[in-house]
Amino acid sequence: MYVHDDFTAEERSILGRFFTNTDGPVFALINLPEVVKGALFARYSRSPKSLRRLFLDEFYNQPEVAVEEVGEDSGSASLVSLKRAEGLYDRIFSQYGDDSVAQLGGAHIACEQASNILTKVLEWGRLAAYLEQSTRYIFYDQKLGDRYRYLAPPEIEAGPLAGEYEKTMNWLFDEYSELVHTCVPYFKKQTPKQEGDSNFIYNSSIRANACDVARGLLPAATFSNVGIFGSGQAFESMLIRMNSHPLKEARVYAQMMLNELRKVIPSFLKRVDLPDRGVAWSDYFQENHEAMERIAARIETEPEPTDEVTLVEWDPDAEDKIAAAALYSHSDLTDQQLHAVVKNMSTDEKSEVIRGYIGNRRNRRHKPGRGMERSYYRFDVLSDFGSFRDLQRHRMMTLDWQRLGVKHGYSTPPTVERVGWTQRWDDAMGRMAEFHNTVNGGHGADVAQYVVPFGFNLRYSMQFNAREAFHMLELRTAQQGHPDYRRVCQAMHTLIREKAGHGALADAMSYIDHNGYDLGRLEAERRAEKRRANGSG
Repeated sequence: MYVHDDFTAEERSILGRFFTNTDGPVFALINLPEVVKGALFARYSRSPKSLRRLFLDEFYNQPEVAVEEVGEDSGSASLVSLKRAEGLYDRIFSQYGDDSVAQLGGAHIACEQASNILTKVLEWGRLAAYLEQSTRYIFYDQKLGDRYRYLAPPEIEAGPLAGEYEKTMNWLFDEYSELVHTCVPYFKKQTPKQEGDSNFIYNSSIRANACDVARGLLPAATFSNVGIFGSGQAFESMLIRMNSHPLKEARVYAQMMLNELRKVIPSFLKRVDLPDRGVAWSDYFQENHEAMERIAARIETEPEPTDEVTLVEWDPDAEDKIAAAALYSHSDLTDQQLHAVVKNMSTDEKSEVIRGYIGNRRNRRHKPGRGMERSYYRFDVLSDFGSFRDLQRHRMMTLDWQRLGVKHGYSTPPTVERVGWTQRWDDAMGRMAEFHNTVNGGHGADVAQYVVPFGFNLRYSMQFNAREAFHMLELRTAQQGHPDYRRVCQAMHTLIREKAGHGALADAMSYIDHNGYDLGRLEAERRAEKRRANGSG
């Protein structure tokens, strides 16, 4: 069925070191630097040759290309020199500006001891994959070295508030420590261990719930670790944006990232610090930011009281448009004709189209097709910063947020009252609000964000299509989720049904869970343990 390249025995021996097979039409590249992989694919797009033949003719079997033999202990047979690949990148990427070439190679990078302000900067882009340390799995009173896990921002460290900052932060982490260790025995008493619960599952579930309650006291300066995998293009965009950021932490971190990335994918990042390329781009971002800050400062209107979640914009014809979009790939009619056909359908006929498109979903990972992207919802949300951290990870949507501060108040988990901590919680929030105002007066609103606890409210907008609604709302209302973001997503689903009037779409989101749970993570872990015991994964 497939045509095979006619390779000699010697060529097959060479190819076996760099490709997972030498005959099939599908194969993976191994033992090659990222720049070689990217350059190969870049050349591949403009050549009639197969990739393996192209590799032999233009990257391996050339006088100027050397192969470095590596011992067996290294885990790879050999490496191709970068000379030819880097030359190709210089011509295509740097000289001609073909940005798509920068999507063809990537790198993994670990970003540790980043504040929770910086993590949102790192995770801003859509083009990379991120995994962030969760506040549910470790107690943050475990010190890193001889101090608690928080950043002392360079702006504060060099100023007159350095001593007060350290004293205040240490006090806040002491409060966190007392609360989290008060919650552990409370949850154990409320939900005793059952026969069949492993120590690991029970104790980790108790810890997660205690951490969920206490995390509202953690300041935005709290350290986190972020693992990132991205293409050269994703990292270039990230670093250029970070270089224009008003916080010194972001700019210093960008330089550290650039230094390390240039050790593994140097050719992809040549433009970042060129004056007429990356630097000019960073300047553009900075100029726009400063202009908008000046304009916004002239607005004197105070924020009005609002619900936690507000549906501010939606498509009144969403279900008609989605029905037409669902039929599009199955017909030969124009988009406008299909809209006219759907308009003439009865309500039952439209519902049949939507039901057929959605199908028999057996779990939440079974999602309908891209016709669901025809309609959208825009929400204005005012929730605690901790919940925002989780919801912000859904980067396929259009999401924007305001500066973290204290003017919108804070949330208090019900368990705080149950364990007799209401007064201490309020006192902590009051003290941190006062300190925020002190830092704001000395260093400005951007730096003052570091001292704001996760429990304070942040305003942000979320705009997403109906297909994304299936994914996010079903995932984030699952039983084991944090109660605060579960509440936000439950409200979104209710508004889609009741305010937008999209009953058929709301019903189709059948894995949204509106129930409340005292220890939802433990129940979810028990079900998972039963599945593992039954051999069903």
